[in-house]
Formats: sequence, structure tokens, C-alpha cells
Amino acid sequence: MAEKPQRGHRDDYKAFYSIATRWMDNDIYGHMNNVVHYSLFDTAVNGWLIGEGVLDIHEGEQIGLVVETGCRYFSEMAYPDMVTAGIRVAKLGNSSVRYEVGLFRNDEQEAAAEGFFIHVYVDKKTHNPTPINEALKHTLESVLVTAA
Repeated sequence: MAEKPQRGHRDDYKAFYSIATRWMDNDIYGHMNNVVHYSLFDTAVNGWLIGEGVLDIHEGEQIGLVVETGCRYFSEMAYPDMVTAGIRVAKLGNSSVRYEVGLFRNDEQEAAAEGFFIHVYVDKKTHNPTPINEALKHTLESVLVTAA
């Protein structure tokens, strides 16, 4: 039998981005619908990159396209919770990066959900893969974790 996945803790992550839940995030069962978690991952990582000054969604020449994603759910979240997304980089390639994101409900120290997504960085006009630019690479290296 497979071992039950262990929840991550806030101190497992290197950067943080806070997001308020919205009324529409709740489903008929009274908790955050599972698809919202993926939106939170995307919002947190891109918001953090914009805040770090390494992603310009309007004038930048390079964008990240999601090619794979996944999530594990541990406990419920619901409006009006505040969510803090913990962000780290698990793998940094020439044109790709694996982000790992933990979603923390209010002030809780254990993740309510944890997931990942992989961005392939491409030329904004041609969508052909391009090497990650130096400024972005430097920022990603600042949150890179090594496997234990």
C-alpha cells in the first residue's frame, strides 16, 4: 500500500504571495471548488514574478506556457479565507521550470493543498521555446530547492 502523502509546511517554501478568496470560489458543497486551486497556483506564481520585476505581461518578449500541472488536496478552504501561496522551484532547465506551490489557509502552517506546474518559456510572438532570460533565471534560482 502506498504511503499517504505528507502535507508541506510554510517553512518548506521560499517565497510567498497572498490571495483573497472570492464568493464565487465556493461550490454547492460550501468549499472551494477544486479547479480554483489551479487558478491560485497560476495567479501566485505570475503575481510573484511580476512583483519581482521579471515578468512583463504586456511588453515582455518571453512568456511561460503551462505544459503540465497537478494538485493534492489535504483540507478544505472556502470564502472568505485568505490564502497564502508558498512558492519554490524544484527544477530549473534551459527553457523550462517546475514550480511547486503550497496553499495555506489563513494563518495555518500546514498546506491545505500542494501542487506543481511546469512552464516552458517561449518567444511571445512565435511561441518557440527560448532559454530563460538571465534576470528571470536569477530570480528562479533564489527559490530553487534541492531534493533531500
